[in-house]
Amino acid sequence: MPVSEVVVIGGGIAGITAALDLANHHIHVHLIEREPTIGGHMAMLDKTFPTNDCSMCILSPKMVDAYRHPKITLHTCTEVTGIKGELGNFQVQVIVHPRYIKEEDCTGCDDCVTVCPVEVYNRFDAGIGVRKAIYKAHPQVVPNIVIRDVEHCINCGLCYDVCGKNAILRDNEDGEEEAVIHAAAVIIATGYEVFDATLKSSYHYRQIPDVITSIEFERMINASGPTSGALKRLSTGDKPKNIVFIQCVGSRDCTAGSSSCSAVCCMYAIKNALLIKEKSPDTEVSVLYMDIRSYGKGYEEFYNRAIQTGVRFIRGRPGELYQNGSQVRVQVENTESQEIVKIDADLVVLSVGLRPSADTATIAERYGIPCDETGFFDSVDQKVNHLSTIRPGIFIAGTCREPMDIPDTVAEGGAAAMRAVITCLKGEHAAI
Repeated sequence: MPVSEVVVIGGGIAGITAALDLANHHIHVHLIEREPTIGGHMAMLDKTFPTNDCSMCILSPKMVDAYRHPKITLHTCTEVTGIKGELGNFQVQVIVHPRYIKEEDCTGCDDCVTVCPVEVYNRFDAGIGVRKAIYKAHPQVVPNIVIRDVEHCINCGLCYDVCGKNAILRDNEDGEEEAVIHAAAVIIATGYEVFDATLKSSYHYRQIPDVITSIEFERMINASGPTSGALKRLSTGDKPKNIVFIQCVGSRDCTAGSSSCSAVCCMYAIKNALLIKEKSPDTEVSVLYMDIRSYGKGYEEFYNRAIQTGVRFIRGRPGELYQNGSQVRVQVENTESQEIVKIDADLVVLSVGLRPSADTATIAERYGIPCDETGFFDSVDQKVNHLSTIRPGIFIAGTCREPMDIPDTVAEGGAAAMRAVITCLKGEHAAI
């Protein structure tokens, strides 16, 4: 019997879109995510440009739909270790990492989280906030169950005592499991990671406390984030009165990062600048840029709206940041007027670019597909067949292929799903 199922690797917006489109065409989908929840980076954002719609208001219903759809099997805490076989008959090898929770019994009540005394670095909050040793990454996780971090758990026993469902397992009661999933086609939508700003040493990220990255700012301005949406200086906790955004950190930079453009940094900086002005009209906001790249529908109007709101745009890239008393001295040449501009900022936000995940090369080797010169997964033909890889039946979609914004990512997820639908309907005759 021919296989008529599809594996989607990655539970971000591209993977969720692909899974839902496939399922709505009556094709069974295995949606695989190595994190405890689906949602990806989009779940970390406050608003989306250029409409400033709530990010989770768009994403959360899709997450729930994917979880509840009868044609979608959701595999969280699951990692793909290899893909064998060929078009129409792939064997996807996975390893399921333990949650140390009885998933069928956990109700997500958070009683165990409340009593846990251990607080550690919260990767979802980009380090601005903390989480417990037993936790949910954020309130809207899907599936709505906790995970116990055995690396940081001190086995105090409080979570065992408070759980009325006895859903929490001890270390020796759970372990890794291996499995093989058979599929006619595979869609890879494993996403990206942001540039490590410590590599741009002249900006002294993590040395000057009020120099933060854009993803940290996203969590700070988010109402469900660690500061409940309040803008704060990390050094003093005070409200910043002067905020500076520095563009192209890790993008269009041969000395650190990548020489290519990350496509989204200009627009998300403008979005955040507008959000600051909405929350605090008296706060001074400056954006230091090389070129404003507002290429999408409504993007140029969004940029003009920021100018009208009072956001100052200065064409220039600062060479180095300095601690100047309680503030951060930003000195830059305005290349349009040749004027040297000095700004004493309370908060400096580095607009970091999108980079391939650190293990992209390893993953590519596991899956038998190549990477391009920028480190992202490579496609057969960037102009005509940019979703297909050198292995027929394996497709790539979204930011694992190249940097792009959310609308383009959603479009690619849907397009990859249609390629997989054709594969399932026509089998080997659909080797496109």
